Amino acid sequence: MANSSDSSTSPTASEAPKRGLFSRKPKEAKVKKPSRLKQIGEVFQMTRRHDPMVPWLMLLSFLGVVALSLLVGFLLDNWITGLIIGIPLGILAATLILSRRAERAAFAQIENQPGASGAALGTLKRGWITEDQPVAVNPRTQDAVFRAIGRPGVVLVSEGPSSRVKPLVDAERKRLARILPNVTIHVIESGRGEGQVPISQVAKKMTKLKNELTKLEVNTVSKRISSLGTRLPIPKGIDPYKARPDRKASRGR
Repeated sequence: MANSSDSSTSPTASEAPKRGLFSRKPKEAKVKKPSRLKQIGEVFQMTRRHDPMVPWLMLLSFLGVVALSLLVGFLLDNWITGLIIGIPLGILAATLILSRRAERAAFAQIENQPGASGAALGTLKRGWITEDQPVAVNPRTQDAVFRAIGRPGVVLVSEGPSSRVKPLVDAERKRLARILPNVTIHVIESGRGEGQVPISQVAKKMTKLKNELTKLEVNTVSKRISSLGTRLPIPKGIDPYKARPDRKASRGR
């Protein structure tokens, strides 16, 4: 009986790989990242679902650039060089069209969703300090106010009907004015209503604001606000995607 029990356990023990004192640790399997072409393909498919015209626009831009390059080549009596230069320029033009349309499609997916304004702030370039969560929110209606700090000052971006979200904006503006009396506070209403800005244009409108602060003052303002240490309990669902339109992916990285 002892022999039978030993024989039943010995194979499993022998199957376990033994590593010597100086042997190398086995390498862990690396997760392969999708290739650049695969990324471009995924972005193209996503964009085409929301914008069926994108393949034709890309084709027209490619052919237009190649035709223009050929015309210049014929005028210079060197159409081969014109073609060689025109093909990569045409691909670049088509890629730019895809990038622009992909960004619009990404915004179209999150528009009218809770947290869409916060996602729009995520597309801002360097120089802005933003937060993923809103600084003020109505748990019942899910109207919200997001905040960004940059050289133009403090920008409050509201999300919801103007009349309904106005008390949230006014309360946050008064709170900031008490601790930042000399800093300009801008308000941008996101949405499709009268006087509102579509979320795809929020970042562009913010970058057009006049600069009033230095980079050092921006950091000082941010620290002053964060020193308050007040965080509101955010209801579930305020930002279902917790993601921003991927501009790098739209460019194919």
